[in-house]
Amino acid sequence: MLLCRFGSNQLGVVRDNNVYEVTKVLSDLPQYSYPFPTHDVLIANLDSSRPRIQQLASQSKPIPLSQIKLLAPVANPGKIIAAPVNYLKHLEEARTDSEIHHSNQVGEIQRVGLFLKATSSLIGVSEPVQIAHPNRRNDHEAEVVVVIGKAGRNISAKNAMEHVAGFCAGLDMTTRGPEERSMRKSIDTYSVLGPWLATADEVPDSSILNFRLTVNGEERQKANTKDLVIDIPHLIEFASSFYTLHPGDLIYTGTPEGVGTVNPGDTIVMELDNVGNITVKVQALGAV
Repeated sequence: MLLCRFGSNQLGVVRDNNVYEVTKVLSDLPQYSYPFPTHDVLIANLDSSRPRIQQLASQSKPIPLSQIKLLAPVANPGKIIAAPVNYLKHLEEARTDSEIHHSNQVGEIQRVGLFLKATSSLIGVSEPVQIAHPNRRNDHEAEVVVVIGKAGRNISAKNAMEHVAGFCAGLDMTTRGPEERSMRKSIDTYSVLGPWLATADEVPDSSILNFRLTVNGEERQKANTKDLVIDIPHLIEFASSFYTLHPGDLIYTGTPEGVGTVNPGDTIVMELDNVGNITVKVQALGAV
């Protein structure tokens, strides 16, 4: 199932370039009072909601994808976890390019660990990336994103995929500089997610996913998840050994070599097997 959020927080199922609205299922979700949960309630109840979603989709009229604004498919992630230099060739380019490392030591992921991005940086693919610091280098980083579906702590790699709700394409946008990653990558609009959530059954084998990124039609990045230094099950194991994972948490699994600069006016396209393609515009902060 391909599940999208669109318009004014509406929910839809994507089929053959059309969206079938299923927003009514949201009224069936558990209701909470303050303090509200720190996880995504829809993702937490996705399995039990699936029959109702399918029923509503069968009763809905198709809306062409071209007519809607896609929002981030996960509305309320409790945290965004990201894996630095998780492809060997990207580690090599980060160490050799001074405009990337800015005299910071670039260590192996096994040693430096993961980092967190602010949830306020999250956008859907219909919104533009806004360059807030045009006097600095701003890079694209294409990534496969894992959406956690079931809570857990100290999850073993063997059982990790049982905790996955699905997958999205993602851009971990980055401003280069001497600051910590979590600051330079948490700028508003610098976590792109979309185009929709492909539930786990749509991705038969996440260990061999091809993906590709172009800027203005020029290929910049092309990779396969088989080349991850720490694969998806072990990333989940690694992350959950430090903090509890909750439904809706996002894991950006790392970017391959080929990261490069983007500027206002550019168009970024990322294609991800079994999930979908995203097209994102880049503009200056405050531009209309």
